[in-house]
Amino acid sequence: MAGTETSRREGTQLRPDNGWQTVVWDDPVNLMSYVAFVFQTHFGFTAEHAEELMLRVHHRGSAVVAEGGREVMEMHVEAMHGYGLWATVREAGAQ
Repeated sequence: MAGTETSRREGTQLRPDNGWQTVVWDDPVNLMSYVAFVFQTHFGFTAEHAEELMLRVHHRGSAVVAEGGREVMEMHVEAMHGYGLWATVREAGAQ
């Protein structure tokens, strides 16, 4: 039994934690130019990419702005909240 428990734990530890996304949602408060500015400032996106993501948020209601490990995505969400944007973390593939 001990070998089974060890295998189960090792299998869990080997699974990469990069299947998470930071999603920014549309809101009625922030200007589109401000949202693009935040994307450039926080994520270092080019003006073109930031505007593309901002338009996705505006027209579709949300956009995935980052993917990676859960802790990093949670840090991005906290940062977005600090900028006054509505953002959440979700598992990649969940929509």
